[in-house]
Amino acid sequence: MAGKLQFSANLKWLFTELPLEERYDAAAAAGFKAAEFAWPYDYPIELFCKLLKDSGLRQVLINTPVGKSGTDKASGQACHPDSISAFREDFFAALEYANGLDCELIHLQAGIRQKDVSEAAALETLINNVSWAGVQAKKSGVSIVLEAVNLNDIPGFVVTTQAQAQHVITQAGCSNAGLLFDIYHVQRSEGDVTSRMKEFFPSIHHVQVADSPGRNEPGTGELNWSFLFERLMQLGYKGWIGCEYRPATSTVEGLHWLKPHNTTNL
Repeated sequence: MAGKLQFSANLKWLFTELPLEERYDAAAAAGFKAAEFAWPYDYPIELFCKLLKDSGLRQVLINTPVGKSGTDKASGQACHPDSISAFREDFFAALEYANGLDCELIHLQAGIRQKDVSEAAALETLINNVSWAGVQAKKSGVSIVLEAVNLNDIPGFVVTTQAQAQHVITQAGCSNAGLLFDIYHVQRSEGDVTSRMKEFFPSIHHVQVADSPGRNEPGTGELNWSFLFERLMQLGYKGWIGCEYRPATSTVEGLHWLKPHNTTNL
């Protein structure tokens, strides 16, 4: 397995025992070489630049902005026909942070389908927004990723399967758009993770992990992680694997799962 897998710490989920200002150093001390952070927009770019420089970490992914918790925009608005201008403004904000942090991936959050909007209209809006965003991102050498989300966690999410996400990407026609293959969501929505992995591998730009059904660290649920990681290596995956899970106890205590699999960090 030497030299084949590389893991990044998602600092929205990991090291939350600490304030943000200490999480990057903590991740580096634990052996990580890269980080993800979903929504950096409440903090100045300069802060993240300092945290990255001081810790030596690389920023590999951020998400597009979302609305307030409990609203229909809490999971993004890329599929909302009445919010195209707002989505574009948000995407420019994401692109500004991605450029400032030398971050090559933006997770474009598709959103929940609004009650008065048909599935066809929501998907058409999403496709158009992905197409537009891809053009904007390409100017800066940034790629966008689209994630299918299971309906147990986010009822009403517009894209729930890899096939649906792939359809959106194909119709959008963006060479710099791909799948965010979140193993937890795949298992919850579809199961048969390795078959989905193989089928859609050419479009997978980023992978995230959490065990199912509790969304805790790998090894706490029903998935065979040695098998899954071996399959990723067999397929030739070269990207980062984001640790986007809720530690069952503390972050550091929960990292014991990683040592047999990680080949570049710990």
